[in-house]
Amino acid sequence: MSVKRISQFFNPKSVAVIGASNSPNRAGFVVMRNLLQGGFKGPIMPVSLNHSAVHGVLAYPSIAALPKVPDLAVICTNKNTLINIINELGELGCKHAVVIAAGLNADQKLALKEAAAEANVSLLGPNCLGLLIPHIGLNASFSHTVASPGKLAFVSQSAAVCSTILDWAKNKEIGFSYFVSVGDCLDIDFDELLDFLGRDAKTKAILLYIDNIEDIRSFISAARAAAFSKPVIAIKTGKTSAGALAAEIHTGGKQSSDAVYDALFQRAGMLRVNDLRELFAATQTLAMHPKLLKVEQLTILTNGGGPGVMAVDTLLQSSGKLAELSDETRAALNKVIPQSEMTSNPVDIFGDSAPRRYQQALEILLQAKEVKNLLIIHTPSALAPSEDYAEIIVETLEKIPKMARPYVMTNFMGEDAAYAARKVCANNAIPTYRTPEGAVGAFMHLVSYRRNQKHLTQTPESNTDDAKINKDAARTVVNEFLAEEQSYLSTHEASQILTHYGIDCIQTEVAYTPTEAKEQAIELGFPVALKLISPSIPSKSEVGGVVLNLNDAQEVEQTAFAMLLRIKNTYPDAHIEGFSLQKMAPRAGANELRIAIKTEPNFGPVILLGEAGTGLEFAQAAVALPPLNMNLAKYLIAAAHDKGVLKDRVLPEKVDKYRLCALLTRISQLVIDQPDITSVELNPILASNGQFLVLDATIGLSRYKAKANRKRLCIRPYPIELVKEVTLKNNTQAQLRPIKPEDEQAHLEFDQSLSKEDRYKRFFGELPQFNHDQLAKMTQIDYDREMAFIVSQEQNGSACTLGVSRVLMDPDKLDAEFAIVVRSDCQGLGLGTILMNAAIEHCKNQGVKQIAGITLPENTGMIELARKLGFKITRDFEEGSINMVLKLN
Repeated sequence: MSVKRISQFFNPKSVAVIGASNSPNRAGFVVMRNLLQGGFKGPIMPVSLNHSAVHGVLAYPSIAALPKVPDLAVICTNKNTLINIINELGELGCKHAVVIAAGLNADQKLALKEAAAEANVSLLGPNCLGLLIPHIGLNASFSHTVASPGKLAFVSQSAAVCSTILDWAKNKEIGFSYFVSVGDCLDIDFDELLDFLGRDAKTKAILLYIDNIEDIRSFISAARAAAFSKPVIAIKTGKTSAGALAAEIHTGGKQSSDAVYDALFQRAGMLRVNDLRELFAATQTLAMHPKLLKVEQLTILTNGGGPGVMAVDTLLQSSGKLAELSDETRAALNKVIPQSEMTSNPVDIFGDSAPRRYQQALEILLQAKEVKNLLIIHTPSALAPSEDYAEIIVETLEKIPKMARPYVMTNFMGEDAAYAARKVCANNAIPTYRTPEGAVGAFMHLVSYRRNQKHLTQTPESNTDDAKINKDAARTVVNEFLAEEQSYLSTHEASQILTHYGIDCIQTEVAYTPTEAKEQAIELGFPVALKLISPSIPSKSEVGGVVLNLNDAQEVEQTAFAMLLRIKNTYPDAHIEGFSLQKMAPRAGANELRIAIKTEPNFGPVILLGEAGTGLEFAQAAVALPPLNMNLAKYLIAAAHDKGVLKDRVLPEKVDKYRLCALLTRISQLVIDQPDITSVELNPILASNGQFLVLDATIGLSRYKAKANRKRLCIRPYPIELVKEVTLKNNTQAQLRPIKPEDEQAHLEFDQSLSKEDRYKRFFGELPQFNHDQLAKMTQIDYDREMAFIVSQEQNGSACTLGVSRVLMDPDKLDAEFAIVVRSDCQGLGLGTILMNAAIEHCKNQGVKQIAGITLPENTGMIELARKLGFKITRDFEEGSINMVLKLN
């Protein structure tokens, strides 16, 4: 599905209803009624075998009898008729259809998908409520109510949830730019919709209800692009195993662990909420006020001590922060609150406060420099109706320019007494909530969103561990094991791979009998650890397959015999390969960690971090998606601490987090480089004195087989295969490579080195120097849909950027826009040709149809280079620019 086709789908000028009906219990009846009542201006053409007119509109007996080709068809018939209808629509030339029918099995879905592709008809559904586009009056759905025009886009796999959201939004007077029920996502899926909605000027925030995501890589790429420009909020069902099974039955597709979805949403810069209540709250805060918080600290103003305490408890339990009031602010508040001489946050003005005191306290806090986020709590007062206090809040805020005021939210407690007050706030675009906990929870959504957005733009530290990695040597070892048909490697074998990634394993000897184990132990020296080697038993310690601190040879032999006997009784069919022996490592004062790699459905390999133990499931670990850089590794460690699966022990030395980050990035690189590795378990890892020693390691192997429509990794890693050395015209060597997030400082220096003329030619005007957020977007790119090549050269001991070329591809990879800039003092070295050829070659390899760019007429160097490379050059006299277009593929 292309973005262009989605745009056409969502802007129909005419609609046909296939299976239109006058029977009130039919979907065709409701769809026709909704279309006619919605205010849609184009022709509405019912198709019905049984009725000559539907809702008073002339009906047509067949699709072929329609007087014109509809832009959109809404199919309201049963599932057994769908294939024929799609074929007829294709023959007529209709390109877009909504399929309401539910209950299709896997074979029926496949047949429908193939028929739609053959007929060139794009599908929304099946098993969906339909489509509502309020700004054009289109209600092509069987919803029980209408959607008002607004700035939110809502996309849901659940038709029932769509109905609930519509009800809630009507009550709250919240409108939508688009309201889309995608159902089983047979054709149109979340990624195409995110690409469209992320670019749509009418949409200020995107809300998603997700049962299952089939194409994770496309989803995260589209979600990340959308989240850069507007809030994207998601509910993902299936948090429990039973819920995951229900979601799988509902929409199909394989389900992965919920913790992996958490990692996905965070990595994409989205906000995940847990339920509809949180979605409603997040909508009122984040979606209606999409600007990021300046700071995370919250100030609370209340006329009741109890609600204030409830708000503070909820805030701190959610890892929130209270603002600290300045002495100046406290002194000002003390003058208007006579009962208190020690005012603090939360600011309690007491239940007997008249409206005047309320207003005075509010004015002081709104003008305090340290108050950036303010929650106003009001309990019903006998002195004045709650509505009066709401009016005070509105009037006081109107005196302060929007850019200068804090972010304000309100909580009017109660029901009857508070309803009118909440209505006043809602009518004046002030978020308002029924409870202190609900208000604080909504505020923490903003905090979480801010933190996730920071993930998208934070510059990672450089990691100098590349010298520890020898991927080719590791690949050779992997291939040798696969040639021997080995799919399970224990410590002594796994270490042969891990050592090529700078991962140290304890010396391990192998014995095949208890007698050999005794002899190996004597050579190693005592005490020793004895471990069973068996691919059939994943957790050997749970069945007595691991015994520590054996102190003499006789004890080793007897323990080995006892181990075999125990396993024979417990797992009679288990395949036993032998025993591994290790000299006991000094564990006193060391932290014990566990790192794992697991392969998840749809996601591919994921990385888990936790404490050493007998079992590391997703519930006992923090999860991250590869590839990792130093920053992302740092967030994984922080997430493990927040989740409580990694604790700061009272030990002489804490874990060296910088070196742990470096270790995690090397493990991430192992995932990227070695596609035949399906799993890794490092448990335990002793962390002491800045060193990490693996005591037990296992690796799972299976020859990787690429699938036509599935990438192994859900995020494209750095394309190291595009790095190459180049020779400039002055006979010096330089490196041509894709840009990295770590290049931000070098890119800043490059930007600062450009002359005014360089910048004018590149940006068609005088622009200020780029700030951090802008530079982050330039260096932290999605290699699946954009590319930036730089030519870098060592100068004075550091890498210096000489020139940059960029290509931005549309999601369909049909067209790409390019831009190029070279430092003035480096022009004439052939950099332009090198950079443009790299961009052109990359676009060809991605299947792009054409590459185009714009420059100014005075940029003769660029124009001549484009002409030399085969671009068609035309002049746009109206815009005063030169267009350069090159046809590819």
